[in-house]
Amino acid sequence: MQKIKIYNTLTGKKELFKPLKKGFIGMYVCGPTVYSNVHLGNVRTFMSFDMIYRYFLHIGYKVRYVRNITDAGHLTDDNTEDKISTKAKVEKLEPMEIVQKYTIDFHEVLKQYNFLPPSIEPTATGHILEQIEAIQTIIDNGMAYVVNGSVYFDLLKYSEKENYGILSKRIIEDTIENTRELDGQSDKKNPQDFALWKRAEPAHIQRWNSPWSIGFPGWHLECTVMSTKYLGDQFDIHGGGMDLKFPHHECEIAQAQACNHKAPVNYWIHTNMLNLNGKKMSKSTGNSILPSEIYTGTNPILTKAFSPSVTRFFIMQAHYSSVLDVSNGALLAAEKGHQRLMEALNTLDKLKVSKTSTILISDWKQKCYNAMNDDFNTPVLIAHLFEGVKFINLVKENKESLNQIDFNALKTTMHDFIFDVLGLINITNDTKNSAKLTGVIELLINIRNEAKATKNYALSDEIRDKLLAKGIQLKDSRKGTTFSL
Repeated sequence: MQKIKIYNTLTGKKELFKPLKKGFIGMYVCGPTVYSNVHLGNVRTFMSFDMIYRYFLHIGYKVRYVRNITDAGHLTDDNTEDKISTKAKVEKLEPMEIVQKYTIDFHEVLKQYNFLPPSIEPTATGHILEQIEAIQTIIDNGMAYVVNGSVYFDLLKYSEKENYGILSKRIIEDTIENTRELDGQSDKKNPQDFALWKRAEPAHIQRWNSPWSIGFPGWHLECTVMSTKYLGDQFDIHGGGMDLKFPHHECEIAQAQACNHKAPVNYWIHTNMLNLNGKKMSKSTGNSILPSEIYTGTNPILTKAFSPSVTRFFIMQAHYSSVLDVSNGALLAAEKGHQRLMEALNTLDKLKVSKTSTILISDWKQKCYNAMNDDFNTPVLIAHLFEGVKFINLVKENKESLNQIDFNALKTTMHDFIFDVLGLINITNDTKNSAKLTGVIELLINIRNEAKATKNYALSDEIRDKLLAKGIQLKDSRKGTTFSL
């Protein structure tokens, strides 16, 4: 088994990874709140953990990967309603219709980007009973109190024995300034106490019965409950975006300690942000891009459509812990790199094998593993894969040679890391297939032009829209109609 070092947010350093159970890994990742279309920043976080999951599987671990769906939404800024219920009112739908709509969107996007499904995908609303039981345990352990039907976690009481701030490195006094002003704030003993259960106001749509009131669970509780239910009171890895480190993950630790009297997670992994044209990507500011806008080319920052595999390659070119900036130029460069990789793989199948080797494939192969073993360093891995591309081209030009053993090692390693670990897809067609596809699309363009000439705009729009749904974008100009894949 490979020895892996992981940067652990909990300790602030890289550590040799030692699973609690030999050969088995329990990993939990905070999933989406399903009240809107998932944007590319969200996808980057989930893609990073998909890559980590893939690598663990590749090197032989059995992994139970749990990624939740938050379908009992977070509170909005005015704290009178959660995001799911607010969206339900805007769209004049039931909250569970909103949940269904955007959960389907989430799964469709991840399917386009070639994600492996998690082992378990639990929902917050499917675990209300367990959340109520956890709250009662925390109350019984003296770490929470009930006021007017709401239940609050007593942070000062907890801090007498435990370190609130162990993950984010904050001290409890500093959290007062960062505490959200919830309705019922005056009910709290201390302003930094957070809600485990909130009594629902009459206008609140999502509500459940509890021993304390008709209400809904707090922001942080679901992840504590679901992670420990499926992975145990202690498990190996908890992940999410760095924006969740405080207060969400900090509160998760506190809740788990108050319930089970032990630290829940050994390794905390946090991914960094995705910027768009040099600015923070955010739904609230409108500076965001939907994943579908990239592979359809419909976002105004783009000059063309880019395949999901190219986008995935672009994201993998940066380390998961670094800030990554999305731009049209960066995607164009990634597309060229992606094409080089795929063309090399197509060439690899046609190489002639020699009796002797002049390239040390074993050393190169180990470099690929060393990169991934060093905190999943995909940019360094990709650099080594392009070294493999160089080997392929040198053999093709008869400047170097490979025997059968080294040829097999080169081919297997390239395929394993490009497809199994990075999760890319070979979208490069050979000349014959490419010509056939071009011919079919051009035929459809001609049919569409005839439809427009006879004012059959319904058929014209149908051809355009159905091609777009397949990732083929038509672009009309004075010179005629062109297409991009």
